[in-house]
Amino acid sequence: MAHAQKELLTDLLKDVSRSFYLTLRLLPGPVRPQIGLAYLLARTTDTIADTGLVPLEQRLQSLQDLRARILGTSQTPLEFGTFARHQASPAERILLERCEESLSLLQALEPADRRLVVDVLQTITGGQELDLRRFGGASAQSVAALRTDDELDDYTYRVAGCVGEFWTKICRAHLFAKTALDDTMLLANGVRFGKGLQLVNILRDVPADLRRGCCYLPAERLAPLGLKPSDLLDPLNEPRVRPLYDGYLDPAEAHLQAGWAYTNALPRRGVRLRLACSLPILIGGETIKLLRAGKVLDPERRIKVSRRRVRQLALRSVVLYPWAGAWERQVAAAPD
Repeated sequence: MAHAQKELLTDLLKDVSRSFYLTLRLLPGPVRPQIGLAYLLARTTDTIADTGLVPLEQRLQSLQDLRARILGTSQTPLEFGTFARHQASPAERILLERCEESLSLLQALEPADRRLVVDVLQTITGGQELDLRRFGGASAQSVAALRTDDELDDYTYRVAGCVGEFWTKICRAHLFAKTALDDTMLLANGVRFGKGLQLVNILRDVPADLRRGCCYLPAERLAPLGLKPSDLLDPLNEPRVRPLYDGYLDPAEAHLQAGWAYTNALPRRGVRLRLACSLPILIGGETIKLLRAGKVLDPERRIKVSRRRVRQLALRSVVLYPWAGAWERQVAAAPD
């Protein structure tokens, strides 16, 4: 079991988690396995949902089967060979092939930790299923969109805001169980933290999502501008959509500022946890700056913070940590 845990939660997680692995390495040891496993299983369900070469109904059924195993309502062995064969990434193929081992690690968690991991995965998979039903038949020739801001807010909660809740509860239990903290504030800002990161991802990925038929900018907000979701496929329409787009960058930034308030409300002795929280916020803030200045509908100009800049942000955060004021000023406060 220990060997499998190392392979899955270290080597494989590094290969499938992109920038999250940097955050995971910073986390304190007592919470790293639980958070790493939750991420690994969420990536497994996400890979199933995103395997477009597999028919929609089969993806939905497989997602439901895996959720039943996570919830413990089924013991039926899972076999995702069809999905694995359609993965371009070797790491995602291994992720699917070793799903049973990931589920074994879930069962090996302490009951309280397992309950928290199961709860967050139940919410995430519910959001993934809803997303599949909304966009399952969509394509670049038939773009589907969310209808309202409420749907967008609900989606960002289901796939990321709930992670902020999970993160808060698992860290509270293992790192600061006896410390007096404002739990109501931490949970609320933890949700906003997750929503902010997801909203940044959505706004960054608008061109790529449109080309697979998904528009997360709500149709009710596009219509007053005389735009249909499919119109966003044309980069020449950027001047018309730009005010609306920037209007979503503002709440994304405000959510990240709430995440920064969350980070600074954690006990200062929790250095590794605070640093783990700071990195995605700093990367998100840099991404927002690039999005404000960039061509956000142009599929040929993918906007992304460079690895070099990520390393700079991480190093600066570590260097500034001993000086509380300088460290807190890394993220600008919202204007009055």
